[in-house]
Amino acid sequence: MNNLVLRKSLPALLVLAVLTAAHSASAQTPSPALLILNKEDNALVIVNPTTLKIVGQISTGSAPHEVAVSDDGKIAVVANYGDQQPGNSLSVIDLESQKELHRVNLGELRRPHGIAFHAGGFYFTAEASKLIARYNPATNSVDWKLETGQDTTHMIAVARDGNRIFTANIRGNSISVIERPSSSADWKLTAIPVGQGPEGMDTSPDGKQLWAANSGDGSISIIDVASKKVIETVPAGTKHSNRLKFTLDGKLVLISDPGANEVLVLDAASRKVTSKIPVGNSPEGILIAPDGRRAFLAVTGDNKVVVLDLKTLSVTGQISPGKGPDGMAWAR
Repeated sequence: MNNLVLRKSLPALLVLAVLTAAHSASAQTPSPALLILNKEDNALVIVNPTTLKIVGQISTGSAPHEVAVSDDGKIAVVANYGDQQPGNSLSVIDLESQKELHRVNLGELRRPHGIAFHAGGFYFTAEASKLIARYNPATNSVDWKLETGQDTTHMIAVARDGNRIFTANIRGNSISVIERPSSSADWKLTAIPVGQGPEGMDTSPDGKQLWAANSGDGSISIIDVASKKVIETVPAGTKHSNRLKFTLDGKLVLISDPGANEVLVLDAASRKVTSKIPVGNSPEGILIAPDGRRAFLAVTGDNKVVVLDLKTLSVTGQISPGKGPDGMAWAR
């Protein structure tokens, strides 16, 4: 009787095997790929940016907030911020096999958050420890650390030449500029006072200015990078700004405002708010696509990512990646 059942089951098993193989083939990581972190699911989701379909999901540490990708598109490193308990780990993910290679224990470096890749290393903030550090995937180790001396060192950006690093220090009400002269291995720190609660920040495409969105008072501080001074304060009127991004042509600036459930669009030249786009409950992460045509907006409270056409400023698509989407990155 058991043999008869097995014989009858063989066609079904063969069909299942074929379907499984087909699914595996379609689930390969595309190039390019959109990466989305889900804070509540403790997961990284891989999305085909053309079809907007999910092709993979990888578990991470607790409450991942930000992710960066190596220039070759092979490795992603996730900052596991932690939820009730401060996180102290990085998830190193092989994007081709869609597997976590390492869970890097950061020891006393707590609340890793902002992260950026440059010249073989992943620079990240450890906001509860008031410092920045670098993870080297070749040695699977943290090989460099530097204290900022500022409270809640949150976001990070690295200049193209690697000789300047910027951090947004929320409770320090400051932007740190960390410089390394080409003739020296020593780094020089300058803390620039800005508005209350700077969080989102971005450098202009020409590298001459840094704009910081101050979550506490609704303003934008515009910093001249060469002089390291605030040259203008713009009253954007946000209720609680979260992220700020320039478009690739430098003409527009996008700011997510989870307090108002909208994304603001500013004309970079006039410093004026030209549009307020309602996108849903608590928009947070912003990612500009490398072709400059679209922006991906993580609407955390509605568990979705919307696609914004940057020419028409209209929503043209939506992704449902999981619970609590926030940080995003592009894998080439």
